[in-house]
Amino acid sequence: MLPIVWDDMLPEYNFDYRKARPNRFAAQFDKKHLVVSLDPDVAKVFTTPESVNAVLRAL
Repeated sequence: MLPIVWDDMLPEYNFDYRKARPNRFAAQFDKKHLVVSLDPDVAKVFTTPESVNAVLRAL
């Protein structure tokens, strides 16, 4: 994981939303499912969606 460097962050960012485009990948995801990212150390242990779901359901 890369360290966070706060020195290069501006106090405020102004985005020009007129140039924004729709997410071209959004249609690929099923609305019934939620997509999350696992940290690399967690992804080494839980290598399949089934393993993640089993542990989350046990909690």
